[in-house]
Amino acid sequence: MTTNLNPSANLTNFPESLPDSPDRRQQHILTKLDVHPIRETLYNELHNRPFHLLNSPAQLTHIAVQHEGKLREDEHLFLSALCDRYQICAPARTMPCYHQDFGLFSLRWERHLEFSTYTFIHESPLSGQPFEKNAIDYVPAQWLEQLPGKVVAALHLVVEKRHHQEEPDVMVVRDYFDNLRMVGSQPAEGGAKVWTTFRLHDDGFGRFLVYDRGLTDSQLGRLVQRLLELETYRLMATLGLPTAQEINADLNGLENQLKDLTAQIAALEEGVSDRDLLAEVSSMAARVEAFRAQSNYRFAATAAYYNVVLQRMEVLKEKEVAGHLTISEFLTRRLTPAVRTCQTVSSRLEDISRRVTRASELLRTRVEMVVQEQNQLLLSSMNKRANVQLRMQQTVEGLSVAAISYYSIGLVKYTVDSLKGLGVKFDKDLVMGAAVPVVIFSVFMGTRYIHKRLFKDVDH
Repeated sequence: MTTNLNPSANLTNFPESLPDSPDRRQQHILTKLDVHPIRETLYNELHNRPFHLLNSPAQLTHIAVQHEGKLREDEHLFLSALCDRYQICAPARTMPCYHQDFGLFSLRWERHLEFSTYTFIHESPLSGQPFEKNAIDYVPAQWLEQLPGKVVAALHLVVEKRHHQEEPDVMVVRDYFDNLRMVGSQPAEGGAKVWTTFRLHDDGFGRFLVYDRGLTDSQLGRLVQRLLELETYRLMATLGLPTAQEINADLNGLENQLKDLTAQIAALEEGVSDRDLLAEVSSMAARVEAFRAQSNYRFAATAAYYNVVLQRMEVLKEKEVAGHLTISEFLTRRLTPAVRTCQTVSSRLEDISRRVTRASELLRTRVEMVVQEQNQLLLSSMNKRANVQLRMQQTVEGLSVAAISYYSIGLVKYTVDSLKGLGVKFDKDLVMGAAVPVVIFSVFMGTRYIHKRLFKDVDH
């Protein structure tokens, strides 16, 4: 056996020449392969929402509106109206992210699963104190009033560059936040300082003040985007808290009702209708399922948003500011209990649902046992009635034998009389006496035969 060591010997069926450049060769190969239809979409998904390169100083206004997966057409019309106002091309209907410079301000729009964000950016030095004039002030008010959706998050963020303006004293910064208790942080391992209160101010907006200590445009853009996402996602995470509190109040009464119901099922008290108990269990099961339908999505979203908040806090890489809680410390202390409440209520719902199901199964088993006992009593009663009917039938059969025999003997008598009239000589009384037992026996045996045939047909 010989082996062909010439690799070119196996290439006789392929073209002798290949494209000149490697790029053209790869492109030629892909045209011959079966490419997944969403391959390009998967590649582009990683670049749908790139970080914004932000120059400091700058002022930003960030608004997050809840649309619950709807209002896609309304949002497109809303953005198109702004673009038409400034004679700029509108975004495509399917775009999940849009960034455009409108002169005095630029807009960054992102659509997510149940909310959309609008970030207005004005890059220029402050003309006065922070938050006196914000990026939203450069946006057409009449257009902004048509914003579709329900506003969840709204905040102003001011970025100051250290060499452009020295960081003021803490007491001065406190005036920018209406003398409220502040949260201070040095993210990016001290590359910036951030001040906030996580509260609403007189204008209905939250506030963040960022002092840039030498971050690049890319680093500053990432930092600002994480701060905006923290504010948005922590509010979206706490949307489930009112639902949890409302359901939790009803669950207390539901648990007491379930406790009493279970005791009634176990006690087997007289006068308690199984039908009423079963109706009560069904009503409780319907209420629990209604609670679950109302809260399952919201609680799942709360858990997902909370995980995003934790991830964003981790990448901040904060350092402490003396005498102040960091952003991570504040949100962990305040946000975690709210999320735990949602998780606890969700667990209580699942527990009560299982207990109601067990109570229902227990009650159904009890009802089935009662029905079986009733069926046994009914069958026993039917057996007794059948025995009585059998006795009556046997009695009737005896009377029937006597009656049939009587009429049969009468026929025999007519026959004997006829023979006597024809001149046949015999003892009439002897013949009639002998015919009586024969007729009775024949009728009895015939009746028994018919009886056996009938029961045989029934058995088969």
